[in-house]
Amino acid sequence: MDSRLDFLKGHKLSVYSSHGCPDCTRLDRWMRELSVPHEKVYIDEVPAAAEKLEAETGKQAVPFVLVDDRKWVRGYHRESRGNFDEALLLAELRSAL
Repeated sequence: MDSRLDFLKGHKLSVYSSHGCPDCTRLDRWMRELSVPHEKVYIDEVPAAAEKLEAETGKQAVPFVLVDDRKWVRGYHRESRGNFDEALLLAELRSAL
C-alpha cells in the first residue's frame, strides 16, 4: 500500500458499488492501483445493501465507502473534474477515522 495511505492500515473499508457504474470503476481502479484493501458490496446484487446505504446516508448514489462499519465517505466528487478527487477522498477518509 502507498505510504500516503498508512493511516488506513487496520481499518475495514467496504465499498458500496454497482455494476456498470463509471464512478465505481474509477474508485475501484484507484484502490487496486494503490493496493488499498477493501471489500466490495454490490447494491444491485444485495437488496439489503441498497437499503442500508439509503437509510444511513440519505443517498442512493454510489460509490460510498463504509469505514469500520460506522462512518460513510463518498467515493465520487461531482464538484471535481472527472468526479474523483484523491486529496478530497483522503481527507474524508482521515476524518472518518
